[in-house]
Amino acid sequence: MERRPTVTLYTRQGCHLCRQAQEVLKRARRRAEFRLQVVDVDGDEELRRRYGERVPVIAVDGEDAFQYSVDEEAFLERLAAQS
Repeated sequence: MERRPTVTLYTRQGCHLCRQAQEVLKRARRRAEFRLQVVDVDGDEELRRRYGERVPVIAVDGEDAFQYSVDEEAFLERLAAQS
């Protein structure tokens, strides 16, 4: 059975770059299987301190992989490398 990576999108309300990143991930789900978690950093003091204004951040299996923007092809390559 193939393992599905976990992708976490660290975001916050009102962030247009976050919305764009979420759209890229939505498109990428048509081409690759992964679990997606969307986390609002403002809901957690530690995450707010860790990421500050540095959102969106996309982590793959717990490792920060993309910041501010994500290219769909680069994201899919990263997922393939995790397998």
